[in-house]
Amino acid sequence: MGKYFGTDGIRGLTNKFPMTAETALRAGMAAGRVFTRGSHRHRVVIGKDTRLSGYMIEAALQAGFTGAGMDVFLLGPLPTPAVAMLTRSLKADLGVMISASHNAYHDNGIKLFGPDGFKLDDETEGRIEALMDADLTDGLAAPEALGRAKRIESAHGRYIEFAKSTFPRQASLEGLRIVIDSANGAAYKVAPQVLWELGAEIIEIGNTPDGFNINRNCGSTAPELLGQKVKERRADIGIALDGDADRVVIVDETGRVVDGDQLMALIAASWKDSGQLSADGVVATVMSNLGLERYLDGLGLTLARTDVGDRYVVEHMRRHGYNLGGEQSGHIVLTDYATTGDGLIAALQVLAVLVESGGSVSQISRRFERVPQVLRNARLKSRGPLDDQIEKMIADGRDKLGKNGRILVRPSGTEPVIRVMAEGDDEKLINSIVDDIVEAIELAA
Repeated sequence: MGKYFGTDGIRGLTNKFPMTAETALRAGMAAGRVFTRGSHRHRVVIGKDTRLSGYMIEAALQAGFTGAGMDVFLLGPLPTPAVAMLTRSLKADLGVMISASHNAYHDNGIKLFGPDGFKLDDETEGRIEALMDADLTDGLAAPEALGRAKRIESAHGRYIEFAKSTFPRQASLEGLRIVIDSANGAAYKVAPQVLWELGAEIIEIGNTPDGFNINRNCGSTAPELLGQKVKERRADIGIALDGDADRVVIVDETGRVVDGDQLMALIAASWKDSGQLSADGVVATVMSNLGLERYLDGLGLTLARTDVGDRYVVEHMRRHGYNLGGEQSGHIVLTDYATTGDGLIAALQVLAVLVESGGSVSQISRRFERVPQVLRNARLKSRGPLDDQIEKMIADGRDKLGKNGRILVRPSGTEPVIRVMAEGDDEKLINSIVDDIVEAIELAA
């Protein structure tokens, strides 16, 4: 990670470095320099979620890009995957999403997409970051070459039609009662509209953003309210998105949460049957449950694992030809339709299976029994490699589990902790192994 860019763009507490108007201005100027290539009129699209600070960051980015000679298309509140899609559709040179995803309102972030709609690679982010700390005045546009800014009023309609096109043409949601929780975030207008136009009876929650309530006790990170509402209104399904709508959590008709691993299993089985899978497997992170791996193996499919983070999932998918991947947290990436996680489109795939089966969500979504999984954090006083004694303890734990479990020990990318995860059929054993490793790490620190 660099001075500005982390694992998912630039992110931080609003009005504190690096998430300031000055940083956004310099990011716009620098990215404008990097993506001004050729003699054509250059374009950048900017979308955002519903945080109060989005106005400030949007205005600063707009100033930076127009100063660099790029025309700016302002999309307003719109999901991250919609911004990525419109970057391609509008033939823009660059796309920007202003969001801190599932974080509270006081944080914000800047995500950048290339003209292909995919997140920028580390090398390109590095070039932008280097320019942000340089003297940018020499690279600014001449007065007659300044960019213009324009609000794209059709952005919502374009994404709504696109999302609907991913649902089977002959199918309908008529007769289904759906509770949709938009997390008071970027999808609060488009997600309910898509479901309603496809024929569903919809009940909306998390659809009254005020600049401060994004993700507050709602959305995919807090699905309790959704579960209650599903039971209260006797709905068939509940769908919860996060603040920028790139992840989804489903709640079945009993109010029980269906996580991303179960959703990947469901979509994998459906796509295998229909011949839609482009490779004989699914890409997920090291955190996905062993039960998913066993389930896919039973279907004759593999589970390719990557580091934590949807960008690593997408990179592996592109490199090896997969079209289905995701994270346990609900980032589901379907590259037939989108270049990043899209919570609404993933939910539509689940709804397609539900309609075709004629059953209930609880019947179609419990694809496997989760293997007991334990995750604990070991506090560190300073970062550094684990000593030989701890490495031996980890190796011993793996020997004890054998093929009936696994251990993962990795440093957090955001906190001074080591995350210790173990999963296996013997819950007592994995708890004991994790306790021993955490204690040893903290004593060594």
